[in-house]
Amino acid sequence: MRAVNNLLVLYTGGTIGMLETPEGLAPAGGFEARMRDHLAQCSDAPQLRWALRELDPLIDSANMQQANWLAMREAIVEAVEHDGHDGVLVLHGTDTLAYSAAALSFLLLGLPVPVLLTGSMLPAGTPDSDAWDNLIGALRQFEQGLQNGVQLFFHGQLLHGCRASKLRSEAFDAFTAPARHRQGERAAKLPATLSYRQARQPVKLAVLPVFPGLGAEHLHGLLASGIRGLVLECYGSGTGPSDDLALLDALHTARQQGVLVVAISQCPEGSVVFDTYAAGSRLRDAGLLSGGGMTREAALGKLFGLLGAGLDRETAGHWFQLDLCGERA
Repeated sequence: MRAVNNLLVLYTGGTIGMLETPEGLAPAGGFEARMRDHLAQCSDAPQLRWALRELDPLIDSANMQQANWLAMREAIVEAVEHDGHDGVLVLHGTDTLAYSAAALSFLLLGLPVPVLLTGSMLPAGTPDSDAWDNLIGALRQFEQGLQNGVQLFFHGQLLHGCRASKLRSEAFDAFTAPARHRQGERAAKLPATLSYRQARQPVKLAVLPVFPGLGAEHLHGLLASGIRGLVLECYGSGTGPSDDLALLDALHTARQQGVLVVAISQCPEGSVVFDTYAAGSRLRDAGLLSGGGMTREAALGKLFGLLGAGLDRETAGHWFQLDLCGERA
């Protein structure tokens, strides 16, 4: 762990830099000047050398797509490999902040500098906003020293990048790391295909909750859309309607078509242990891979990191079951 001396602030949009428009709050440029003006007025501002880059286009994070994750990855790799930055702070909207933190955790495996994401619930400059507290708090983390990897800082909390979830839609302490049981084998060595230097491509993915009434036709509809990966949010410890033979056949079909289907628990605090119930064992036998205690954000981000690197189902499944950066263990 070491202090950062040459920080890149990557501004992607989000509430922290929004300004009022006739249609409501919207992303706005020019945040570097506002940030420098505010820090100049703070007697105890962190003493870091930093530069700010705005992604184009700036977006409300509700519009976040895989292309935006790829643009962030590219900007971060360029900042480190070509511009000599030894840390990156990403300013991001809160709606999909945890999703981006998880995705970047897998897109930046092995990156030799720390990456931290933050944002705010209210825009900078509005009364009683949390924006400057979160931003200055994040800068202090870099000043004090951070471990390499992706983390999230919000309301005084430093959270693991692929363990965080948004818990509240209005309160300042909006993010938490759910108490999910994590136990898994750590990958001994990462292949070059999963390195941060490996470019990724967009890949069709889906998330589907199990619910009373879920049928094979729902799954067939997703398969027909061309998905390559599916996060199935199961009940409890990884159960579902295992007496529905048509649904089990649809899961078999997904596997035969090369689709990677993984299971996580719907419970905020829980994990998948297929052998606990026969209903779970039957889903496993139909081709599901256990996501253990991974969150939805982590499971989706990991599928993107693996399948977006061009791995086939079997190879991606192998790496999915290993812990790559703290998401499973």
